Formats: sequence, C-alpha cells, structure tokens
Amino acid sequence: MSRIVLASSNQGKLKEFRSILELPDADLIAQSEFGLVDAEETGCTFVENALIKARHASTKTGLPSIADDSGIEVDALHGKPGVFSARYAGIEGKNSDAANNSKLLASLDKVPENKRSARFHCVIVFLRHKKDPTPIICSGVWEGRILTSTSGVNGFGYDPLFYVPSHKCTSAELDPKIKNSLSHRGQALRQFIKCWNNLL
Repeated sequence: MSRIVLASSNQGKLKEFRSILELPDADLIAQSEFGLVDAEETGCTFVENALIKARHASTKTGLPSIADDSGIEVDALHGKPGVFSARYAGIEGKNSDAANNSKLLASLDKVPENKRSARFHCVIVFLRHKKDPTPIICSGVWEGRILTSTSGVNGFGYDPLFYVPSHKCTSAELDPKIKNSLSHRGQALRQFIKCWNNLL
C-alpha cells in the first residue's frame, strides 16, 4: 500500500480530506505524524502555495505528498483576502478564524447585500516525489456571498459567513456530507480521485 503525506496541520482540512479522499491502495498520513510543521506560504497564487507545501512534505519525508491551498475571494474587495485568507487578520493559530471573520465583516461594513458576492477557491497538488516534474493539479470553485453576521457551527474558516444560495444557508449550517458534495475542496478532491484511479 502506498503512503501519502497530507501536507497540512489545519484540523478542519484534515477532517475534510479524510472524509472525501478514499483512495484504493493508499494510506493518507498527516504530516504531523512525522513531526513536520507547515511550510511558509510565500507564493502569490493558490497553485504556488500548494506546490510549496507538497514539496516541503515530500522533501522531509521522502514520500509522495498531497497539499491544498484555498481561500475566499470577495468581489467588493477586489479579490481579497485570496491567498492571504488564513492570515487575513494577521493572526496564526486557533483564534485566527474568529479574527479573520471579524475583519472581513468590518471590511464589508457598508457594502449592500447585492454587492457581497464571493467564492471559495481550492487547488490540490499531488507530487509523486520531491522533484516530480509533472505534478497532478486539480481545482474547484464554490460561488456564494458574504452575510452581515455569522451563522452556524459546522466547518471552519469563513464557513459561518459564506451563504450558499442553492441551500439557503451558510456553509457552516450544512451537514458535512452535503458541504463536501458542494464545496471547492470536494470538487478538487473528486477530480484528484479520478486522476489517481487513472494512475493505477
């Protein structure tokens, strides 16, 4: 059985990866089990940051790796926070979600409902080894809008602010299985599963 390192310390992402990504003949192992910390995200795009994280994990462990980089783009903010979504408020760690949501609400304070369109982006990168010249890259986009206050307790990140028009609730109010069937990360991971099956 192949061992694949999941290059993330984000517990929300780890949970979603493991609930969606069922690969035959592969064992998904969190980088924390190797004592690794997250790589510094110095890229300007989701693709660059996902590659940085995957290469870091593969280099340190000598194993294939998979990583994602994701974030939310708000039209009224000209695409921000984008690649800086996880550190929008300048805070790292367990308190960052609340701080990021508070900053986003403040940034959109005077923006009317019909101008609060937004979307989640996710890019998944898989490296067979640290110098893999042809990484597998998959992506997903989830359209919605930003509410004026948080609602819901499921998920993580901006989920309590992200309104899903098709289901008339926030991402944080969705059942996790339904969220995974709709979300940017779910879309990207299902693309990857197809690519993985073609590799076998």
